[in-house]
Amino acid sequence: MSRILGIDYGRKRTGIAVTDPLQMIAGGLETVASCKLEQWLEQYMTVEPVERIVMGCPTMLDGSESDTMTRYVQPVINRLKKKFPNIVIETLDERYTSKMAVRAMIDGGMKKKDRRNKANIDKISATILLQGYLEGIMNKESLNL
Repeated sequence: MSRILGIDYGRKRTGIAVTDPLQMIAGGLETVASCKLEQWLEQYMTVEPVERIVMGCPTMLDGSESDTMTRYVQPVINRLKKKFPNIVIETLDERYTSKMAVRAMIDGGMKKKDRRNKANIDKISATILLQGYLEGIMNKESLNL
């Protein structure tokens, strides 16, 4: 089975998470410079089959698109759709994932020095985003049984 990638896109850094081949569990994979995201994805996809990308989409509290989404994330999504036409690209609200990532690091006992490393926050945020997506799929499937 192919994997699903979760992407927490930022203007400087992008956190990337990936599922196991059975698409049951998300795990942090990498943090890359945002300017090198497409190159990194292209390289990764030559080694691992990917069927879907879940991209974090910053939204307002009312669910509408934020300026950040329109200005920074949507152009990246458009480029990825052109570059990888056979891969489904979905968006998912990423509101509060960074705060949840910091909380997870504290709860997990990560040292303060490591919590200051924003690359760790980005990777964990992508993992939270992707795990939330997987749980949504599982909930939807259990309702259809």
